[in-house]
Amino acid sequence: MNLLKNLFSPLYIDPNMVNAGEMNGSGNLMDFLDEPFPDVGTYEDFHTIDWLREKSRDTDRHRKITSKSKESIWEFIKSLLDAWSGWVVMLLIGLLAGTLAGVIDLAVDWMTDLKEGVCLSAFWYSHEQCCWTSNETTFDDRDKCPQWQKWSELLVNQSEGASAYILNYFLYILWALCFAFLAVSLVRVFAPYACGSGIPEIKTILSGFIIRGYLGKWTLLIKTVTLVLVVSSGLSLGKEGPLVHVACCCGNFFSSLFSKYSKNEGKRREVLSAAAAAGVSVAFGAPIGGVLFSLEEVSYYFPLKTLWRSFFAALVAAFTLRSINPFGNSRLVLFYVEYHTPWYMAELFPFILLGVFGGLWGTLFIRCNIAWCRRRKTTRLGKYPVLEVIVITAITAIIAYPNPYTRRSTSELISELFNDCGALESSQLCDYINDPNMTRPVDDIPDRPAGPGVYTAMWQLALALVFKIVITIFTFGMKIPSGLFIPSMLAYHHHDWIIFRNWCRPGADCVTPGLYAMVGAAACLGGVTRMTVSLVVIMFELTGGLEYIVPLMAAAVTSKWVADAFGKEGIYEAHIHLNGYPFLDVKDEFTHRTLATDVMRPRRGEAPLSVLTQDSMTVEDVETLIKETDYNGFPVVVSKDSERLIGFAQRRELILAIKNARQRQDGVVSNSIVYFTEDPPELPPNSPHPLKLRRILNLSPFTVTDHTPMETVVDIFRKLGLRQCLVTRSGRLLGIITKKDVLRHMAQMANQDPESIMFN
Repeated sequence: MNLLKNLFSPLYIDPNMVNAGEMNGSGNLMDFLDEPFPDVGTYEDFHTIDWLREKSRDTDRHRKITSKSKESIWEFIKSLLDAWSGWVVMLLIGLLAGTLAGVIDLAVDWMTDLKEGVCLSAFWYSHEQCCWTSNETTFDDRDKCPQWQKWSELLVNQSEGASAYILNYFLYILWALCFAFLAVSLVRVFAPYACGSGIPEIKTILSGFIIRGYLGKWTLLIKTVTLVLVVSSGLSLGKEGPLVHVACCCGNFFSSLFSKYSKNEGKRREVLSAAAAAGVSVAFGAPIGGVLFSLEEVSYYFPLKTLWRSFFAALVAAFTLRSINPFGNSRLVLFYVEYHTPWYMAELFPFILLGVFGGLWGTLFIRCNIAWCRRRKTTRLGKYPVLEVIVITAITAIIAYPNPYTRRSTSELISELFNDCGALESSQLCDYINDPNMTRPVDDIPDRPAGPGVYTAMWQLALALVFKIVITIFTFGMKIPSGLFIPSMLAYHHHDWIIFRNWCRPGADCVTPGLYAMVGAAACLGGVTRMTVSLVVIMFELTGGLEYIVPLMAAAVTSKWVADAFGKEGIYEAHIHLNGYPFLDVKDEFTHRTLATDVMRPRRGEAPLSVLTQDSMTVEDVETLIKETDYNGFPVVVSKDSERLIGFAQRRELILAIKNARQRQDGVVSNSIVYFTEDPPELPPNSPHPLKLRRILNLSPFTVTDHTPMETVVDIFRKLGLRQCLVTRSGRLLGIITKKDVLRHMAQMANQDPESIMFN
């Protein structure tokens, strides 16, 4: 309970603000922080930051640097270094995030293929890389080469037959179980915060909350390693969300190297917003989409300067990943495609239907996944995370292996679905019957009848879709790094239908199946995350086709409308509420007709508000009040009779100031008067030296009247990042409203459990 009461306690002391006790009549001020105590300048775990104060501190710091820069050349150079430090941090974040993404892609490619075989010429080569280097690879069998051998060929010298299939099947499952067990064990032992996608926690941290260690170096290392393992194991998850977490860990690491960011949590969050953009940039190969994703989805405070720096970080990250070229296609992603066939107005209807499907799928997934995660948290199932991962991995591997579309990695599957058929494609989806009497070019296939491979691929894809829908519900949220894969749909086209006759030319493409896969992917992802603008831009950057903006927009907007009809929360907001994180979503609307007096504390029947008086309490009185309560701070009033508000004193600052005064200032004892005014009170002769604490007093605490609508109060808390505000009437103090009080009230108005706003 102490942790919950102190949830929003500020724990930073500005050395320039904590000047000390002025001895009675001496006029000498003592700086309590000449030698700072431990933890000064930091926030404790599970506390929120004071955005207004952090902004004010940075303004004071910048003003001080500017004034000093005129004193000497050295100070001018230091001011330039300070101004450029932000761009240096962005450069370092982009370089490290791009490098890690490239390494992850290469490692995943190799370890995914390791489940099926090994390259004899160089065991660290993936299947594709192994056959690239072979001189014996033919065009017809370019996925086969003597240097690459399946495990059955290597162990029993058999490539075909039931025994070879069973052996390969068994080893596929064994490798998957080994990867998953190693991943969950590393997370459990070394970095518990490395599990999940990380985006719900990133959103909460960017809103001003402190989760110490969540963006630490150990989390970065373990998340990077285990992300490779879990994606390679074949589990139905992606690396997109975890890459945002990885990039933010990079941002937190480099922020700690510069005092400008390490000593100001508000400035640090500007860096983390840019790091999130870099993470999406390398996850999807979409730098501009990454910036918009950070702005639309995860950032709480996004000034114009952060927009520029996010763009720069995303650019550097994308350039670094492109330089590594992990997929060997000179692209940022494996499934980059370019379409040149125009779409037709008649296709808007199926695009909208895809949006409807995506919205329904998103709603179904969120409700089922949250129900399963809630069951995991509230039952004995949550006590066995390793067993859960092993069981889900085993089920996934057993069902996935027989189907080639579930056996391969998600990126390879999406790549095959997005690509159009042509002479270079060997996919079953391109198994169209070739008539030798045709006079048209060999890659002109729209009029060809479908072969058996197409029909086989269609029912295999249908089974893969059902399997992915079901298994992802149980996979997302386990104690391993897990992101959402991009669901895709495939359209089989009949251009001879009457609806298309006016648009389609004989022998020419009428419907692009890959376009439908892309629009279906956007619709499903939009239904799950409720992204709109950033999602469309990401998909546009994936395809490089500007003319498909309208189909993507139609599908994205439709999926959001349909999903919002069943609930406003996306998957990330749902997990934030499930975990009880103190997050005020700027997208939510508060429409209830309640007033500040309905929410403030103390309420009727409760003890009166604990306050300090400006010049009538002793050091012992203050220490007793601190000892007997767990509040974050105390309002300062003229007297307990008038209760006219003077200011607000933070608990942490009071403790440090009194402790330092007792150690360094002679004459300060338990019965010394504490005063918060400019001039010391009139004291009897021979009385102890008073202790002046005006410099730690916030003389402009945010206040509202008791009749202020809660709609306005909620808006103030969101936009200013407040931790608390005081409630007054005609200058007289009535009560206090904290961020937690606001969250509890909103939950109560939504018929939810108000006590769920807590950290478990």
